[in-house]
Amino acid sequence: MYFAMSASFFTHVRLVGVIGPDCPFDVPGVFVGRAVDLAGLEIRSGSKTFRWAGTYPENMDDRKTDYMELNVLAEAPPKVPASFRDSEYVFLANTAPKLQHELLEQMDHPAFVAADTMHCWITEYLEDLKSLLKRIDCLIINADEAKLLATEFNLVRAADKILQMGPQAVIIKKGESGSMLCNAAGDTFILPAYPTAEVRDPTGAGDSFAGGLMGYLAQSGKSDFASLKKAVAYGTVVASYAIGDFSLTALASIKREDIDKRVENLRKLTHF
Repeated sequence: MYFAMSASFFTHVRLVGVIGPDCPFDVPGVFVGRAVDLAGLEIRSGSKTFRWAGTYPENMDDRKTDYMELNVLAEAPPKVPASFRDSEYVFLANTAPKLQHELLEQMDHPAFVAADTMHCWITEYLEDLKSLLKRIDCLIINADEAKLLATEFNLVRAADKILQMGPQAVIIKKGESGSMLCNAAGDTFILPAYPTAEVRDPTGAGDSFAGGLMGYLAQSGKSDFASLKKAVAYGTVVASYAIGDFSLTALASIKREDIDKRVENLRKLTHF
């Protein structure tokens, strides 16, 4: 949801996902008037929607998972519509690596594939995840997960070890400390988070970051290192809006021009 909303500022989005009839909100209603094609959304009878609950401490950066119910994420993945299979820029959102594999196998010949993951997949499905890393171009992961995956506390060394697992690029999100982009050619780019005084709900910040990043890449039609750096900046700014209010409220209230202005401001803040 966060990814699709964020990416829709830049390009036409094809959403593939599965929910149960217990989903507490109207998914099509959320995207009315936006360039999001929901032909790949399956409402699976007899299943339950994925549930997650967590607690954020006062710094709003770390988080503790209180409970998680995989529900539909423990089942077969949704079918990718035939009209979606020629998509060139593909984001495999956070789900079981085996399901990410199965979704990727339904695509024809994507030009750039990025994936997300999380703690439980790293600890419980590591071999499936390592197999996936050999098939993708970019892994987007937070700092704690990167350390866990690489069994390495130093983030520079962790990024290098992850790159050795297969992807051509890795983006490590560091919360309020920004993000780090590294590629297999040895290039590194570090960008701080956008300074914002209003942080109300960090939930979905990572997916908003990924949506802004992938949306920009799809719009530009390029995924070289220079384009990735710009994409990181756009992802950073979109995430800075997402955290400013609960749920999708803040993202639903802005326009592309707002994002562009904040990106230009971020450029000025980081230029020396």
